[in-house]
Amino acid sequence: MKEVLLLKLGEVVLKGLNRRRFESRLLANLRRRVSKVGKCSVYIMQSTIYVEPADGVDMDEVLDAVHNVFGVAAICRAAVCEKDMDAIWNTVNEYLGDELESVQRFKVEAKRSDKKFPLNTIQICQKIGGDLDDKYENLIPDMHNPELRVNIEVRDKAAYVHAGKMPGPGGMPVGTNGKAALLLSGGIDSPVAGYMMAKRGLELCAVHFFSYPYTSERAKEKVMELAELLTHYAGRMEVYVVPFTEIQEAIRDNCPEDMFTLIMRRFMMRLAERVAQEHDAGALITGESLGQVASQTMEAMSVTGAVCSMPVFRPVIGMDKEEIVQISRKIGTFETSILPYEDCCTVFTPKHPLTRPKKFKVEEAEKVLDVDALVEKALAGVECVTL
Repeated sequence: MKEVLLLKLGEVVLKGLNRRRFESRLLANLRRRVSKVGKCSVYIMQSTIYVEPADGVDMDEVLDAVHNVFGVAAICRAAVCEKDMDAIWNTVNEYLGDELESVQRFKVEAKRSDKKFPLNTIQICQKIGGDLDDKYENLIPDMHNPELRVNIEVRDKAAYVHAGKMPGPGGMPVGTNGKAALLLSGGIDSPVAGYMMAKRGLELCAVHFFSYPYTSERAKEKVMELAELLTHYAGRMEVYVVPFTEIQEAIRDNCPEDMFTLIMRRFMMRLAERVAQEHDAGALITGESLGQVASQTMEAMSVTGAVCSMPVFRPVIGMDKEEIVQISRKIGTFETSILPYEDCCTVFTPKHPLTRPKKFKVEEAEKVLDVDALVEKALAGVECVTL
C-alpha cells in the first residue's frame, strides 16, 4: 500500500504576498533533508506539502527526516487510494485495521477539497462511520472523546486515509528571516538559544572560542557534537573556531581580576561580530539568562554588548535554568552539554567578579591592552568546520 506524508503549514499561510517565498524555502529545506534518506517527490498543493517516497524508501526514515523541519505545523502519515467510496472503505480497513480492532471509541472525520466528489464530508463520515460500526463489534461512535480518529481527505489527485496528525516543530522555515552567528559554548544554554532562533527562521553559523591548552581537544569535540545536534533542526552549519588563549592570557596579566570575565566577554562579542560580518550574518545570538551568573546581570550585559553595533538576540533571557534544561532535553543536547569538559568561559574565573560594573571603568581597564591587534591576530587563526 502506498504511503505519503501530508505536511500541514503553520505561520507560513499568514504571510500574504510573501507567502510563496516562505513556501519555496520550506520546500527546499525539506528536499535537502529527505535526500539523505532516499528519492522523494516533495511538492505543495492547496496549502499542504506532499512527501512521496519512491519505491523501496523507508517511510519511517522519511518521517524522522521531516519531523524536525521548522515551518511544518503538523504531519499526517497517510495511505493513498482512488477517489472512490469502495476504495476508501477497503483502505480504511487495510490501513487502520489493527487500530480499529484494539480501541472502542472512534470518530470519522472527512475533508473534501475536490468538490466534484459525489458525497460531501457529512455523507462520507456517515457512510464510513456506519459501516465501521456494523463491522466491528468493539467499536462505539464517540464524537467528543474518541480513542481513534479515522481521517479521510479527498483531494485533487487522490484520497488519503490516516489516523490523525502528529505535531510538527512549528516555527518558520530556516533561512527565511536572515542569518545570525551563535556564540556556542559547551554549556546548556547556547545550544537552546540557537534552536530557538532557528525556529524563528534564522539560518545559523556558530562561533566557538578555544583556549588550548587551558581547554582540551575533547572540549572542542564536545562543542562540535552540540553543533551537529543543532543541524538536525537548523540544517547545515559552519562553526568558526576562534583561538582565544593569547587574549585570555593578556587579560589575566594586565587587567583587574574582578573584571576578567567582563573584558573577556567584550572580546568575544567583538570577535563574533567580525566573524558574523565576514560571513553575511546580521545578528549575534547568545545563551545569556538574566541574573544566572555574574556576567549576566543587566549592567554586565550592557557593558559587554556595548562593543557591538549589530543586534544581539538573547532568546533565553527570561527563562530560569530548569526551563532551559527542559528544552535541551527535548532537542537532545542536554547529555552532551553536561559532559565534564570545560570551555574557555571557565578559564581564569575571578573569585569575586563585578556584578554591577560601570562601563567607563571597564573601558579604562581595557586601555592597557592592544585590543585591535589582539582581535586581528585571533581572526587570522580562525578555523572553519562545516557540518
